[in-house]
Amino acid sequence: MKIALAQTNPVIADIQGNLKKIITSIEKARKMGAELVVFPEMSTIGYPPMDLIKNQKLINDNLKALDAIAAAGTGIGIICGFVDYDHENPPMLFNSAAFIDNGKIVSKHHKTLLPQYDVFDELRYFTPAREHKTVTFKNMHIGITICEDIWNALDSDEGKLMDNVSYPIDPVDILVGKSVELVINLSASPFVKGKNKARTEMLQRTAAHHGVSIAYVNQAGGNDSLIFDGNSLMINKEGTLIGSGSSFAEGITLIDTEHAEKIQPRFDELEDVRQALVLGIRDYVQKCGFSKVLIGLSGGIDSALTCALAVEALGPEHVIGITMPSMYSSSGSVDDSYELAKNLSIEISTIPIKELFEEFDTSLEMILQGSLEGVTEENIQARIRGTILMAVSNKTGRLLLTTGNKSEFAMGYCTLYGDMNGGLAVISDLPKTLVYELSRHMNKDKIIIPVNTIEKPPSAELREDQKDSDSLPPYDILDGILQLYIEERKSVDEIVAAGYDRELTRSILKTVNLNEYKRRQAAPGLKVTSKAFGTGRRIPIAQKFVP
Repeated sequence: MKIALAQTNPVIADIQGNLKKIITSIEKARKMGAELVVFPEMSTIGYPPMDLIKNQKLINDNLKALDAIAAAGTGIGIICGFVDYDHENPPMLFNSAAFIDNGKIVSKHHKTLLPQYDVFDELRYFTPAREHKTVTFKNMHIGITICEDIWNALDSDEGKLMDNVSYPIDPVDILVGKSVELVINLSASPFVKGKNKARTEMLQRTAAHHGVSIAYVNQAGGNDSLIFDGNSLMINKEGTLIGSGSSFAEGITLIDTEHAEKIQPRFDELEDVRQALVLGIRDYVQKCGFSKVLIGLSGGIDSALTCALAVEALGPEHVIGITMPSMYSSSGSVDDSYELAKNLSIEISTIPIKELFEEFDTSLEMILQGSLEGVTEENIQARIRGTILMAVSNKTGRLLLTTGNKSEFAMGYCTLYGDMNGGLAVISDLPKTLVYELSRHMNKDKIIIPVNTIEKPPSAELREDQKDSDSLPPYDILDGILQLYIEERKSVDEIVAAGYDRELTRSILKTVNLNEYKRRQAAPGLKVTSKAFGTGRRIPIAQKFVP
């Protein structure tokens, strides 16, 4: 059979726009000679719609779109994700897939396993499937599953990526028991660093174990914090990869299952993170109605990496940088910002803040009984910069990108209403050590991020001769502890058993917990690790948990 795997990039709740993408893909697949074209999970609405899905009009519009998809399906088979009513259990819904043959909706298949971990909340909206139907198409017996339904291998790396969730039933087992030859999976599976390899290997094991072919079709694109990587797959019954879709992009991949040859999978975690962040920036900016962005450039590695990614996502003509030196800023930091701007061919401006700070000092002298000192002085500088950036953002209509990394967010090493100002926190899920790795990766073909920016000791430059190491442990140690606590949810005892100092560990974990109030007020960030700050990590602000 000739199967087309159609990766689409939907906009949440843009039924007509998504319908146009789907029908265009059907027409392309038909011209390519496909007999069956498969689309991702909830293609009509886009994933995840969250509480928008509680609007009846949205469900009705998506059902009308499904009828239009069927009408466009003359001479071809279609499997498409949509949302259906559960008439037996209102107001609950089904996360569904429609099998369409030659213009008619033949059957509807519902998702069985509804994830309720990390960023997922499907039991809030959906009813699990009550039955598992199969279909026959072109003399092939087919089972249809949706995303989580096929994630049944939790004995290795996949478990870490899925919060070690297990289920009492396995939809693939059920379908194999009905003698299917091909299992098709419609997915909207968010990107996580390392997931592409783990998912490919899991699907290969599943196919070989059951002796069935697997066609896996994944959404591509960014929706708010989540990024979907595409990477659709076709695997034969021996567990051999015979078809692969593009990474982080829309597209159609045609596989002739009878004549397909073995493909060697390629995995590059750093390149995946780069592509994910580029796609996440582009889709967040454009889907939110912006076209241009603004970045405060400090001469440091975080703002440099953020800027380089933004230029790749949007083009240099859509990115501007502003450097705002204070009395503590080194000439090298300003020079590094201008060198970055030259390398990226972007516009850059300088707005010094020394005089503005002195005016704050004078104005606050009476109420504060003396000159600004310590953290107050540092925060005033950050807030002056934040105000300048927001003023430019307001006046020019540019979206302000924040530049803080995950290590800083974890430790509260950031200023509310200052450097945290902005509409998207691009690298907020990148530990500082990963910021360095990715920056070097960005420079692998030519120097984009200045070498001095990467090599100099990191500093916020908010006081004389300040270094990050004055306030934080070495980043390799800090990030190791944060990884164990945030992503793996280890206790102090478990982290100490991994080789870290007990008192340092206690101090770091206490600081992480105390700074939840800051993170709650942060801009949304792009998720690239298995546990990002945001909707996937819901922690009370007022609490006394001792890990």
